Amino acid sequence: MSLRYALIALLTGRPMTGYDISKSFSRSVAHVWHAPDSQIYPELNRLERDGLLKSTEVRWGQKGTKKEYHVTDEGLADFRAWMESPLTPQRQRDPAYLKAAYFDFADPASVREQLRQQQAYWQEHLGLLEATRTALVERTHPTLAARLSQLTEREAEPAVRYKVYAYDGLIARARTELAWIADGFALADELHGP
Repeated sequence: MSLRYALIALLTGRPMTGYDISKSFSRSVAHVWHAPDSQIYPELNRLERDGLLKSTEVRWGQKGTKKEYHVTDEGLADFRAWMESPLTPQRQRDPAYLKAAYFDFADPASVREQLRQQQAYWQEHLGLLEATRTALVERTHPTLAARLSQLTEREAEPAVRYKVYAYDGLIARARTELAWIADGFALADELHGP
């Protein structure tokens, strides 16, 4: 259900085509809610069918057209209602932790390689999160900038600060993952030698 609200949130900044949504999604909302294009496009159709979005045809190229999506008043009201409803915490489902609990079944070299892969992912992800946070603070992030152009400074301040707060949490999580991976390397060295 959260994909629905991630898409509406993205479209609160400005109307976009499906292609623009997909590009913007991968640069912003995907940091908190991952979804491939194969899920995004059907969800846009459902949102339009449910009256939460409307689309208009816009020119594309010499002869073609594309759908440009806009949030309806009903969509904005639904989004606000979702934002004001309590969130039920989700139980964790992470294969990295499941595998770590059973590393004793794996060869030590395989354990280290898996830790290296996880470390490379989290280091890259941390860099992306930190760069995004900087763009939010500087108000240069394209999705945020589009939304801010519609707000007064008084309305803009909480929009920026809450997004930075979310990214602070994501950055803290990435750093925790990297610390946990470092502990895994130390444990592998302790149990199996360097």
